[in-house]
Amino acid sequence: MPGSKLPVGMCPDMCPAAERAQRERERRLHRFEVDRGWTGDPPRADPQRTVKEYNRPAAGKLRPPPSQLRPPSVLLATVRYLASEVAESPNAPLAEVASFVADRLRAVRLDLVLQSAGDAETAVVLEAALATLLAVVARLQPVETRGPVDPVLLQTQVQESFGSLRRCYAQSAGPHPRQAAFQGLFLLYNLGSVEALYEVLQLPAALRACPPLRTALAIDAAFREGNAARLFRLLRTLSYLQSCAVQGHVGHARRAALARLARALSTPKGQTLPLDFMVHLLALDGPHEARDLCQAHGLPLDGEERVVFLRGCYTEKGLPPVGTCNVLVGSKLRGRTLEEVVMAEEEDEGVFRPS
Repeated sequence: MPGSKLPVGMCPDMCPAAERAQRERERRLHRFEVDRGWTGDPPRADPQRTVKEYNRPAAGKLRPPPSQLRPPSVLLATVRYLASEVAESPNAPLAEVASFVADRLRAVRLDLVLQSAGDAETAVVLEAALATLLAVVARLQPVETRGPVDPVLLQTQVQESFGSLRRCYAQSAGPHPRQAAFQGLFLLYNLGSVEALYEVLQLPAALRACPPLRTALAIDAAFREGNAARLFRLLRTLSYLQSCAVQGHVGHARRAALARLARALSTPKGQTLPLDFMVHLLALDGPHEARDLCQAHGLPLDGEERVVFLRGCYTEKGLPPVGTCNVLVGSKLRGRTLEEVVMAEEEDEGVFRPS
């Protein structure tokens, strides 16, 4: 309302005590939030593990008081906890982890909207939340998205997270050291989108000249041109977060490259090609993935080491196989934890320092 002033969050915990008690009474605690040492019924909430859940604001509903809003420092600690403890849960299904993390990160963004916070600290929280969401979503396999998590909802939340962060960048003078990196992530996540490319090209020239954005623009160009050799060569050089952002396009890029090979090499008698060449060209995880990719598109094999491009055999049915993407994504962690990746500053070449 005109003249109204947003409050400052004062809740010191990841979940307000009132919500924690209510959800305990109503048996709405997630198993990630239950006190591990409690054996009674109903389950008891662990204040160190319970995280505020997303509650859609309704028309006419009063704004929550400051005691129900977490300040940016607590929100950042919450994102750290989700990245380090929940996202790395060893025995939990990835779909369950993704559903829980996405909901709690959505509540983090809502708390920021409902309070008065500085642009710099808001950007830091949104960056960490977006990085965590990208990494958690990238770990899901297509078969796992048919469980308790909706892939369309996850994609929508990623796009909303990009929107919140990019609006924060646009509405403040900065500086935001990681802006170039996250603008590049936006383009990589929306690879091939005319709208995303247009928005990136509207950024200041000094920002577009930063290495992360230059790389993202080069990858987008190679993807549009169908230059598979250049595309996958560039994809190999990306960081872990960049690889998580672009992972959703890898399967389609491999299918497009295989279709071009089929058009160029197919003959009535058949022409063979070593699977090792395809492994190198398409950055596959090994000959087994090359065989699976060829067989999924109707191409016969000649033994265990060569594929036969026979005219009329190539077909496309359903979504392209995604594969494990260890070469392009998983291997990029290099022994680091997800919290380290999410919270660490970008390398020097990825930091935008305005003159």
